[in-house]
Amino acid sequence: MKKVLFAASECVPFVKTGGLADVVGALPKEFDQAEWDIRVVVPNYTCIPPQYRDHFQYVCNFQMGMGSYIGERYVGVMQYEYQGVTYYFIDNLEYFECFYPYGDTRYDIEKFIFFDKAVLSMLPLIDFQPDIIHCHDWQTGLIPVYLKTEFAGNPFFWGMKAVMTIHNLKFQGVWDIETIQGISGLPLSLFTPDKLEFKKGANMLKGGLVYADYITTVSDTYAGEIQTPYYGEGLDGLLSARHFDMRGIVNGIDYAMYDPQKDDLIFKNYNVSNFRTNKKVNKEKLQEMLGLVVDKKKYMIGLISRLTDQKGLDLVNYCIERLVDDNTQLVVIGTGESQYENMFRHFAWKYPDRISANICYSEDLAHKLYAAADAFLMPSRFEPCGLTQLISFRYGTVPIVRETGGLKDTVVPYNEYEHTGDGFSFANYNGDELLNTVNYSKYVFFEKKAEWNKMVDRGMKKDYSWKNSKTNYEGLYAYLMGEA
Repeated sequence: MKKVLFAASECVPFVKTGGLADVVGALPKEFDQAEWDIRVVVPNYTCIPPQYRDHFQYVCNFQMGMGSYIGERYVGVMQYEYQGVTYYFIDNLEYFECFYPYGDTRYDIEKFIFFDKAVLSMLPLIDFQPDIIHCHDWQTGLIPVYLKTEFAGNPFFWGMKAVMTIHNLKFQGVWDIETIQGISGLPLSLFTPDKLEFKKGANMLKGGLVYADYITTVSDTYAGEIQTPYYGEGLDGLLSARHFDMRGIVNGIDYAMYDPQKDDLIFKNYNVSNFRTNKKVNKEKLQEMLGLVVDKKKYMIGLISRLTDQKGLDLVNYCIERLVDDNTQLVVIGTGESQYENMFRHFAWKYPDRISANICYSEDLAHKLYAAADAFLMPSRFEPCGLTQLISFRYGTVPIVRETGGLKDTVVPYNEYEHTGDGFSFANYNGDELLNTVNYSKYVFFEKKAEWNKMVDRGMKKDYSWKNSKTNYEGLYAYLMGEA
């Protein structure tokens, strides 16, 4: 039996703030359980819904030494079985009593350093000896560091490999050296430019990238982009040096959760055979629900996103009044930076019949929009993978994207001469290019409806379920275990 432990700061269905939770929740259950023992460990946040948390089973507890700043800390370990996968929850009320998993950066760094050491410390006590620990994002960056330093003298950990996956390089867990050394208890000798030191501070993600046996990102294009100064967030030199030990594996989506034929959150179910009639029903019902002009012939553009600079919303701001003409509607769902929240609120007030700004995140409303919209807009400055365009394909909604990261890897731009493609894209980070691309998509939608429907058809037939990604991860794990 091959054994892998996933370590992450969030995981569906227990706690979710973004795509990381979807990945950690969906991927483990795809593996053949006769061959693979895949388990997951996350913090035991008090904001985990009671329908799960009330059924967690106590496994053990212990005291764990940390650095001079915080001394010994209590560690509890809880366990829960869900959909055939074993989940462990690291318990400590001081760190994980919260309404939201993230908050103050300094405190987040302390609690995730604690989490990283606790993950390794619990393994001998729960009698689980994984071949590979798969670490996700900066919150788990010190696990490979501890594994290869402080825990390296314990025979229990000999031969254990670490994989570090970058979901978004922008977030790295950076603070001053004195604080991180004082919390972690790691020797000062590790805080050098070739290890954890970063611009005279300490960087948790960098530590993970240095000490991991292998690095993955969530798309091939992003794996190449982050080796350049523009996208590398100061780590492009390190990533270039490790490029032989790095690859991109595109994320998948949960096809059971996102299935327009069975989705009970949408107004009318449909599939690739009947979307031409049934998808329009979802549009009209959503228009009515949101107070927009009810007209199935309108071109509805959806945008579901964190409202941040990364997502290209400054481009949207530049051209939004030209984008939403008399025949076009824009429906936005998301929260984030106040400037973008207020931007969408303003334009929704100015054009109430054309723009609906939903400054929230609602899974129910998101599903309804995926089913109702004709196109989805993703003009990102950078996008490691992106899940929205994959879900859009599933619901017969055509993505309009900038050619970056996972968006470039997954969306084939429409070619009117060869009659190929399943979306629209633009290359340069430019508001006029965005507007021109949207206008071109409108032309195809209104003037070449048969071509548009063929594009929808091609998108709905694409397979971005987790089985493809799982196969790639199986190959990687086998390679690290010396079996390939």
